[in-house]
Amino acid sequence: MTAGTNMTDIESDASKETVAAEETPMKAEEKRSDDAEEKNENGDSKGTIQEQVPVAVEEPEFVHPEGGWGWVVMLAAMWCNGAVFGIQNAFGILFMSLLKEFGSPTDDDLRFKTAWVGSLSMGMIFFCSPIVSVFTDLLGCRVTAVGGAAVGLVGLLASSFVTSLGPMYFTYGIVFATGCSFAYQPSLVILGHYFKKRLGLVNGIVTAGSSAFTVTLPFLLSGLLEKVGLQNTMRLLSILMFILMLAGLTYTPLLPKPVSSNKPGSRCPPMSKVFNVNIWKSLGYRIWAFGIPAALYGYFVPYVHLMKHVEERFGEDANKEVLLMCIGVTSGVGRLIFGRVADYVQGVNKVYLQVSSFIVIGVMSMMIPLCHVFGGLIAVCLLMGLFDGCFICIMAPIAFELVGSQNVSQAIGFLLGMMSVPMTVGPPIAGFLRDRLGSYDVAFYLAGIPPIVGGAVLCLIPWVEARRIRREQEEAAKDGTQEQMLEFKRNSGGQGDALAVKTATPESVI
Repeated sequence: MTAGTNMTDIESDASKETVAAEETPMKAEEKRSDDAEEKNENGDSKGTIQEQVPVAVEEPEFVHPEGGWGWVVMLAAMWCNGAVFGIQNAFGILFMSLLKEFGSPTDDDLRFKTAWVGSLSMGMIFFCSPIVSVFTDLLGCRVTAVGGAAVGLVGLLASSFVTSLGPMYFTYGIVFATGCSFAYQPSLVILGHYFKKRLGLVNGIVTAGSSAFTVTLPFLLSGLLEKVGLQNTMRLLSILMFILMLAGLTYTPLLPKPVSSNKPGSRCPPMSKVFNVNIWKSLGYRIWAFGIPAALYGYFVPYVHLMKHVEERFGEDANKEVLLMCIGVTSGVGRLIFGRVADYVQGVNKVYLQVSSFIVIGVMSMMIPLCHVFGGLIAVCLLMGLFDGCFICIMAPIAFELVGSQNVSQAIGFLLGMMSVPMTVGPPIAGFLRDRLGSYDVAFYLAGIPPIVGGAVLCLIPWVEARRIRREQEEAAKDGTQEQMLEFKRNSGGQGDALAVKTATPESVI
């Protein structure tokens, strides 16, 4: 009994020691945890407890190369702009050859039908832009551009084998123009993958390519038409489209793709990717997308009817080509100058450059009937060309600022599509007024009104965007979470910091 009792006591003591040894680390751990929480509440803690407060891992922000392979992409995009719009703008040279090929230059009915080939071609480039933007989002810039250049090559090559005017509506007006549209728009989108700080300058250089081709290609085409004829000239122009196919291969995308919301096993893309409704949620973009087409109802009237007005005012012997040369050269210069200036203008304030271009072009349109000296018309054309370059070169940078890089493709596409309507309607209305009134004076006066009104509407965009940023900043400040602050900074396009400085001072006024 004594031995058994002693054994029992020993086993009992050992079990107590074991339990105590197991409880000691647990109590120590609980004590350290309580001390850490107490210090954290009192503000004495110098660190954070990761087990209690999980920190969300933020994806590293994309950094644009601002050069490197981007310079090759820039040259390829420059060739695209030059080839597409150089051929389109040189249709006046091909127009006379088409009249000689299919009839007589003095046949008014044939002139009307032939003019529609060029008008249909230019209109299709812009009309197809919303569709092109969807393909760009689904297939990427490279596939869309190369495929478009291939279609344009087939259309232009097929046009060289037609023997009547009818098939030209399809081969040149639809197939070639559709291919040009698919090749052109990706050249604007891909630049945002490589450049941000220099995006204005790069867009200026790229869009200046069309000015360079517009000035030089008519002289080349005139010589080719005299030596080899219309069909062989079109076949030689097809070489430009073949080079454009090779240029499209350089469009290597860099921006990270957004997370896809496709269901597992689903082959169809989500509807949000086919039709991006996010761009229409931005009030600033909606104002921009409707303000620019409104301004363009009178924008292109001088470019279409100026030559005929000069013949009526100064006679058929007047050197009309000098005016076209002035517009073309200064437009290229304006794209380079204002593209670089846009890089120094913060955020959506770039819109003010477009506002100034619309106002100047509107005033210059009204000045055309007042010029009774040919030198005055030259001065007007120099200013019109300069600010035309300003308007064109900063379209893409403004789109990037309004909707961001992930949504810019459809933002540009829908804008170009809406631009096709005033580009097609405005000049015929001016021609109708000329036929009714016997003079272009009233047509030019009225053509100056839409650009000025459209420019005034665009002035609302910076105010609307500043109000949106301030509202998002206040919401982020209320929540105070790190994730929303970082998201706000990304969406504000770098304007949030500047706005924060202003809102921090009660006396500041936006």
